[in-house]
Amino acid sequence: MADPRPPWWLKPMNKVFMVAQKAGIPIFGKEGPLVLTVIGRTSGKPRSTPITPMYVDGKRYVVGGFPGADWVRNARANPNAVLTQGRRSEQVRMVEMTVEEARPLLYVFPDKVPTGVSFMKNAGLVTEGRPEEFEALAGRCAVFRFDTV
Repeated sequence: MADPRPPWWLKPMNKVFMVAQKAGIPIFGKEGPLVLTVIGRTSGKPRSTPITPMYVDGKRYVVGGFPGADWVRNARANPNAVLTQGRRSEQVRMVEMTVEEARPLLYVFPDKVPTGVSFMKNAGLVTEGRPEEFEALAGRCAVFRFDTV
C-alpha cells in the first residue's frame, strides 16, 4: 500500500496557524500545538510546521503524521531544531526513536494526542483509532524525542 499524501489544504492551514501563533493568538489552549523549525536538507533555509507534542514520563515526543514528510526528512538530516509557542522559543535536538522504542509511544498516542487520531484516520493510516493500530505504525511513522539543548 502506498503511503498517504497530505490533504491539499494542510499547507495553507499550517501557514494560517503559524501566523496566529506569531501574533500570540492562543490555539487549542496553553498545551496546544507548537511550531517546529528545522533546517531544509537541500535549501539550507529554516522550514517551519505546526506539531502537537506528547508528553510521556516527563519527556516530549512528536509523531510524524505522514510517512516521508518533509519535516521528518529534514530532522533526520539535521536534528537541531527550534520549538516555538507564541513568542517563546526553545532550542532542541531531535532524537529519532528506533522501531522498538517507538512502539509503546505510538500505543499511547491516541490517548496523549486525541486530535491526532482523526487526522490519522482521515489520512488512511488507521481505521478505528485503537492503540494497537498506532503501535503497528512503528517503522512507518517516525517518532522523535525532543532533548533541550
